Amino acid sequence: MSIRAKAYIAGAFEHPTRKAENKTVAQLHAECARGALQDAGLSLRDVDGYFCAGDAPGMGGLSMVDYLGLKVRHVDSTDVGGSSYLLHVSHAAQAIAAGKCDVALVTLAGRPRSESHSGTLPRVVAPNVPDAPFETPYYQVTVNSYAMVAARHMHEYGTTSEQLAWIKVAASHHAQHNPHAMLREVVTVEDVLNSPVISDPLHRMDCCVVSDGGGALVIVKPEIARSLKRPLVKIIGAGESIKGQDGGKVDLTYSGAVRSGAIAFAEAGVKPSDIQYASIYDSFTITVLVQLEDLGFCAKGQGGRFVADGNLISGVGKLPFNTDGGGLCNNHPANRGGITKVIEAVRQLRGEAHPRVQVPNCQLALAHGTGGLLGNRHGSGTLIMERE
Repeated sequence: MSIRAKAYIAGAFEHPTRKAENKTVAQLHAECARGALQDAGLSLRDVDGYFCAGDAPGMGGLSMVDYLGLKVRHVDSTDVGGSSYLLHVSHAAQAIAAGKCDVALVTLAGRPRSESHSGTLPRVVAPNVPDAPFETPYYQVTVNSYAMVAARHMHEYGTTSEQLAWIKVAASHHAQHNPHAMLREVVTVEDVLNSPVISDPLHRMDCCVVSDGGGALVIVKPEIARSLKRPLVKIIGAGESIKGQDGGKVDLTYSGAVRSGAIAFAEAGVKPSDIQYASIYDSFTITVLVQLEDLGFCAKGQGGRFVADGNLISGVGKLPFNTDGGGLCNNHPANRGGITKVIEAVRQLRGEAHPRVQVPNCQLALAHGTGGLLGNRHGSGTLIMERE
């Protein structure tokens, strides 16, 4: 069953806080939910479908539905890391198309900055996880995983640190116009290259910020969307995939976006060249480069040339990306940035992005997320949205 134009994103909200020392995670979820519902012109009483992932406290959906006081008939707690929320939008559209719910609420929130959680320490892996006996003794930290991908891409295709730096430069040009962004100073390629090496070949400025906060989305059936006094943003394509170790046949040069992107474009009936704005998951600069290739915006191995010389800067390049500053400069709540990618894409399609970064007459946008680690196993989610 295709979800093309069978559901609309009616509400979107990004929490303004970047450090929430005096708030609980559940409270952040609730504040995000309220913000998205107010944006849509709806209330908690209207919600009959709820979607959350591993960042939700307690028993996830069970705990949060009770905390929010929802009366739901559909719940989804799919967890594939930072890409979960793109899958949630897709799953919500599927549920709406199947008549399982009419108004779906998706929330994300976390406090990694207040709790000092970053990608510089090994992840705690439960002993019953299937890969634990084989990988835990040698387990990589998050930044090492992405550094391996960057090093391999450089070896295979001649990609340079200077080219990666252009991704951070583009993000900083956009973040200067976002009053909530953690890093608002415009940087140069030289600034990125002169920042300390965290894990060769990645520099500190190649890495995303660590922030508290969150976000929420409201997805509704077409009849409800048309009754609300909001611009109509319809979902026309979605794809999801998992990339793992493939029995040891590991190729670090591509991501799950190869599959999720192809599925989404086929359902939407459009091509990468049709996309006017792209929200691309940016945990690290290399994450963006690999995904742009895998989504078809350029050929494999040509990502370095594609991102260089300001090609991702709104008003300058051919493909404006992450016009809120993204994870590299704005925020990365709960160490899971997928929902913010959808939120900024919705802003662009509504014409509500900052005037200095707004894409003129933006009609077609893509959001893509990655969850897990690019260097071993991860989920990928791709959404294509259109303004009606």
